[in-house]
Amino acid sequence: MAVIHRTTLKPTKLELLATWLPAQPWYRGKAGQQPELARTGGFRLDDPEGEVGIEFMAVTDTSGAQPVTYHVPFSYRGAPLEGADEALIGTLEHGVLGQRWVYDGTRDPVLVAQLFALIVGEAEPQMQGVSDTPDPSVTARFAESDVKAAIASTTATDDTDGTDLLVETAADGRRLTIRINRVLQPGQATEGKPLGHVTADAPLPDGTTARAVFAVVRRTQP
Repeated sequence: MAVIHRTTLKPTKLELLATWLPAQPWYRGKAGQQPELARTGGFRLDDPEGEVGIEFMAVTDTSGAQPVTYHVPFSYRGAPLEGADEALIGTLEHGVLGQRWVYDGTRDPVLVAQLFALIVGEAEPQMQGVSDTPDPSVTARFAESDVKAAIASTTATDDTDGTDLLVETAADGRRLTIRINRVLQPGQATEGKPLGHVTADAPLPDGTTARAVFAVVRRTQP
């Protein structure tokens, strides 16, 4: 289980995001406008090897006329991830662990593997800020009971609404698409009949929360 350290981060995660977010194709803010960010939800997953930090953060930008809540999967590593320079959000200095490399987790194979394990019931969501504490507010569902979590390959593609993760399972070569919703819309239902999903709480403008779909799984079309 990952240990949550009560320590300083320089720069903070939100400071890194304030620079990185405006360059993403799914960012809703105006060009040249500095985001005003606050962490407003999310959850963690544990890396079985204990090497990579995995977090799915909901962060709300209040710089525009209406607040927008983004979903950013993070991975944190003690050394650079080979071949992932374009996915690097930035580096920070952790008060206990030292320098950490922070990545857009949709390009990190450890994060993707654990997300898929969560979806098929082989991983347990954890509270964001507490060590060794499951988060019962996170719900994962998958319609097929015979799929194994091991992944043979992953390809990530961004568009103006989110990120598609094309995964191929190691056991039987099954091809699935995990849609990462980058802009969270609390209370909105999932369209169609997906194979699976991950839902958690996200903020509403009035300060309350509602369920939001963080990820959706569908069978990949040939």
